[in-house]
Amino acid sequence: MNLKNGECRGPLIDCTEEAALKYALLERFVRYAKIWTSSDPGRAETPTSAGQWELARLLQAEFAALGIDSELSGHCYLIARIPSNLPPGIPVPETTGFLAHLDTSGDVPGKDVKPVVVDNYDGRPIVLRDGVTIEPAADAVGKTIVHADGTTLLGADDKAGIAAIVSAAAFLVSRDDIKHGPLELIFTPDEETGRGLPEFPREKVKSTVCFTLDGGAGGELEIECFNAYGVDVTFTGSAIHPGAARGILVNAALMAAHFAVMLPRTESPEATDGRYGFYCLMDSSGSHESARQKIIVRDFLRSGIERRLAALESFARAVEAAFPGGRVVVDAKPSYYNMKEVIESRPEILTRIEEAAGAAGVDLRFKPVRGGTDGARLAEMGIPTPNIFTGGRNFHSRSEWLLLEDLLAACRLTIQLAASHRQALKKDAS
Repeated sequence: MNLKNGECRGPLIDCTEEAALKYALLERFVRYAKIWTSSDPGRAETPTSAGQWELARLLQAEFAALGIDSELSGHCYLIARIPSNLPPGIPVPETTGFLAHLDTSGDVPGKDVKPVVVDNYDGRPIVLRDGVTIEPAADAVGKTIVHADGTTLLGADDKAGIAAIVSAAAFLVSRDDIKHGPLELIFTPDEETGRGLPEFPREKVKSTVCFTLDGGAGGELEIECFNAYGVDVTFTGSAIHPGAARGILVNAALMAAHFAVMLPRTESPEATDGRYGFYCLMDSSGSHESARQKIIVRDFLRSGIERRLAALESFARAVEAAFPGGRVVVDAKPSYYNMKEVIESRPEILTRIEEAAGAAGVDLRFKPVRGGTDGARLAEMGIPTPNIFTGGRNFHSRSEWLLLEDLLAACRLTIQLAASHRQALKKDAS
């Protein structure tokens, strides 16, 4: 049975089991959060940090203790498998995957995370170290909040997703009466750098549908995301001593500055929300002779991406005109594409999610991802991969926090999605 608004209902988890599941989720999340797994965009290898290996090996040991087989690739992709336990004669449904990523963002410090658990949150602002303040939403009052101490991020993105998947797996293998088809539990490195799947062992994955647990507030279901491009802009000038520069110097650093101010402020991340795309300058460096910028471009529509890439080319030509003798090269590469079309090609997947959410007592609401997940890359590989909430808020910041009750709901939903015996029985009856 499931617990919702103080009442138990549903067939899979009773009230006592739910209390134990909540405790297990909290214990796992706190333990995982303490491992330093920040990814490093400046490193080329996969994974980009040693802590991701530490977490992957810890998970592999936990699976072994649960009697679950797993394999860890040379690039830190961990895949655990739980075979179908359907009775003989029942058609085995497709393999279902659940995926979370091992790394955390490097935008703020991720070393020496000190999780703080607040039971029965009273609704007042939470003041942390270094002047950081958390003001959780009203729906958190009376519930359990986890946050860091203000000097680091918390790591709910995506340690919360990992905790939900591992806890769901532990519950399923302890209950043979809950029938399910074959399951794959997949953990990937370096999602935060956008380089999480180039080395992905696609040939080893049997899942034909997958669910990432990498979302935010309770009930949020994400089936579409940005189309994303990374853009390197290089500026080539001509250096000479400033005292003899008249008519000769072409200042590449100044060219880069002119280019940056041409990016529309009304189409920046801080000026947009909802379904509006943006340009975002990520890094700029250089000297008189050469300079370089990194820009990301995002839009839900490919036409919006194409418009912005064309605009960047026009800005380049304008800078060249303003700095005779200078040269600007725009190199744009796709990072990931909107996963919506692939998911909508399998409408039965959304029906499955809605039915599972109803059984788990979860009220779903659709929300577009203003970013991307590994699910977008899996969709490109032909695996529809919706993204499920985990209960984290204020990701990639020192004010990040997690609502434990939302994480519990995500774990319940994962268990319900795994329990495919009803679909198999329906197929057999037909």
